[in-house]
Amino acid sequence: MDSAQIEAVMTEETGLHVTLPGGQTVYFNAWWLRDNCPTSFDPETRERSFDIFHHAATPRPAEARVEVDALVVRWAEDDHVSRYPLGMLAAYAGGAPRHDPADLPRRPWFADHYPALTRVSHPALLEDPGERRRWMEALLVEGVAIVTDMPDTDEALTRTAGLLGTIRPSFFGEYFDVRTHIKPTNLAYTSKALELHTDVPAEELAPGIQYLHCRRNSVEGGLNLFLDGTAVANDLRAADPEAFDLLTEIEVPFYKEHDGIDMRARQRVIELDRNGEVSGVTISQHMADIFDLPQRVLDRYYPAFVKFGRMLQDEKYVMRFTLRAGECISFDNHRIVHGRAAYSATSGERYLRGTYTDRGEMRGLYRALVSKGRFQ
Repeated sequence: MDSAQIEAVMTEETGLHVTLPGGQTVYFNAWWLRDNCPTSFDPETRERSFDIFHHAATPRPAEARVEVDALVVRWAEDDHVSRYPLGMLAAYAGGAPRHDPADLPRRPWFADHYPALTRVSHPALLEDPGERRRWMEALLVEGVAIVTDMPDTDEALTRTAGLLGTIRPSFFGEYFDVRTHIKPTNLAYTSKALELHTDVPAEELAPGIQYLHCRRNSVEGGLNLFLDGTAVANDLRAADPEAFDLLTEIEVPFYKEHDGIDMRARQRVIELDRNGEVSGVTISQHMADIFDLPQRVLDRYYPAFVKFGRMLQDEKYVMRFTLRAGECISFDNHRIVHGRAAYSATSGERYLRGTYTDRGEMRGLYRALVSKGRFQ
């Protein structure tokens, strides 16, 4: 194909070859270049304001050159001039996904993790962006953290959760009260033992970040049970790859039927990210529906499912502790499996108030703290 040398730029019919700092020459498609001119994004909203659909033919550069630290292109069709920072071009030269500062490596933890749990003070969170960043990093890396010094008010929970996003209602409402109810609609609303689970898998998209604010706890028993679902899933992958694959590939049904509600959703028990790494789990025996899979598939699935469920109860993984009044445990509901030992309802009062926010919104707030943006 004919090409012409224009300083550090080579043109061809479909795009440009640009020499970046360091001497590497890389190719950029003309459609992509015109679509992603920095002026294509509104400076106030940072949303794309240019519409590439208005171009009937492949955009054609009339001029193209490198000036200091930018590629400058004048487009023939509309005489528009684009300036692309070479650093921005270098970030997209290899066709790899854009760097995401919220993609921090997950750190698995085990039963002895309680003393090392990240703890952040509620007053400090309200005042210090550095403490909010430390809190979010704990949720991204370990999936769990405790907020201390929480006032005994509903407003305290609302303000705390609001630091990571908008309150995200479930079919229980915007908030829920974990204590004994006269007519319970969930095992959590009794003093009975609550098996290890993730919350509300019967919703099409289960909530992301969960908060349990302990307001009072003077009962006998009722130990909190928490474990890292990714640690267990990683161990299952190493011990039984076939079982692991079944739990990552096959969706099973969950449900909630009560008082006019009939919620149904299908979930994979083990969740993988785009790199094939374990990102979380979905498990709940009290919301598991009847598995409506072919019976021959169940010949293989049930042994894998039961094996994983038994591993979740292994002492190697389960962290046991008492949540104290004034503490709020925050955790990734798609990763952290939690439960509770039974307690004596007549020995005192146990009251936790809970709510949820979106996991993606928290990641967005974290990026805003640490990212310089696409063109900066």
